[in-house]
Amino acid sequence: MTDLRKTPLYAMHCASNARIVDFGGWAMPLHYGSQLDEHHAVRATAGMFDVSHMCVVDIGGTVGSDDVRVFLRYALANNIDKLKIPGRALYSCMLNARGGVVDDLIVYYIREDLFRIVVNAATAEADIVWLNQLNAEGEFGVTLMPRRDLAMIAVQGPHASEKVLNLVPAVRAAAAALKPFGFALAPTTPYGEMLLARTGYTGEDGFELMLAAEAASAVWSKLIEAGTRPCGLGARDMLRLEAGMNLYGQDMDMDTSPLDAGLEWTVDLVTARDFVGKRALLHAGCQAVFAGLILCESGGVLRAQQTVLTAAGPGQITSGTFSPLLQRSIAFARLPLGVQVGDTVQVQIRNKPCAARVVKLPFVRHGKALVNGC
Repeated sequence: MTDLRKTPLYAMHCASNARIVDFGGWAMPLHYGSQLDEHHAVRATAGMFDVSHMCVVDIGGTVGSDDVRVFLRYALANNIDKLKIPGRALYSCMLNARGGVVDDLIVYYIREDLFRIVVNAATAEADIVWLNQLNAEGEFGVTLMPRRDLAMIAVQGPHASEKVLNLVPAVRAAAAALKPFGFALAPTTPYGEMLLARTGYTGEDGFELMLAAEAASAVWSKLIEAGTRPCGLGARDMLRLEAGMNLYGQDMDMDTSPLDAGLEWTVDLVTARDFVGKRALLHAGCQAVFAGLILCESGGVLRAQQTVLTAAGPGQITSGTFSPLLQRSIAFARLPLGVQVGDTVQVQIRNKPCAARVVKLPFVRHGKALVNGC
C-alpha cells in the first residue's frame, strides 16, 4: 500500500481494522468486518463513507461575468442553465467529441463566478487536463482549481440527516430545508467551513460533506460517537446497484454513449445549445437498451461481462451483485434494441444459461423494493 494515495481519513480506517484495497490508485476501505452489516446500517439507520478520493474542482471566473456558465454550457451534456439559483446542484456527463463519456460528475452553483464540480477519483487527473484543454481551445478564460485540501464524507440512511444536523446545529434550519440536490455553504462551524449537500449514491436520504482535510478526522469520530457506522466500498457498490446508479468504468466509459448507458435523461438535446459530443449523439442515436436484470434462479450471482442471450440478440452485463434487500442477484445490462421490461432472458453463468427478468431501474429507493421477484 506504500505507493497508493491516501485520504485524510486513512489512519482512522486502519485504526478501525478496515480491510484496505487499491481502488483506482487509492488505499480505500473495502469493509470494516462485514459489508452486509454496513449495507443494512445504511438502509435502516445511518452509515458513512470516506469519499475524499474523489476530486473537488472549483471553477472560477471574472466577477460580474457569466464566463463560467458559458464554459459549462459547452463542456457538459446536461444543461447548466437548469441551475437558476445558488445552492442547487446538477448531475451531468462530460463527453468527448465521439459522444463517449469522459466522466460523470455533480456541479454545484455557488455563485455566478464560482461553480464547483466533483469528479471520480480514477479519472480526476485526466478530467482536469481535458477541462483545461477545452478552456484553452475555446478561450473561455476560466480558472480550474483542484481542491485537494478538502475531504469528503457521505452520510447516508434514514437517520443520516439527524446525525449530521446534530453535529452542526448552527446550520440546522438551512440544511434541514434542503431538497434533493440542494446544498448549503456554512462558513463557520466548529470544524471550519463546510458544504453540506443533499446528494448521495445509495438511494437514501443524507448529506455529502465537504470540509477542510484537517477537520475530517474530528467529524468522522463525532459521527461514530453518534452511532453512524463506517462503511466501505463493498457496501457502497451493493447500495448503488440497488439504487440504479451507474459506476464510471463499468457502466459507461470513453467509448460508451450516455444514451446507451441509461443516462439519456441527463443529456440536453432539446435546446439549441451546442456542447462537446452533441453532434455525435445526434448522428448515432440510441443503440442499446440499458435496463436492470433480476436473476430468477438461486445459486448464481450476476457479474460484469457475463453474456445475456435475448430474442433480439446478445447483450452484456455491465455491473452485478447480490442484493441483500431483495435477496436476489441483480445487475445492469446493455441489451439489443427491442428488448423490453418484463422480458425473460438467459444469462451465461459458468457456461450454464440461467433465466433472468428485465426490469426497470432502480431496484430500491428509500429502503423499499420497487421490483418483484420472477
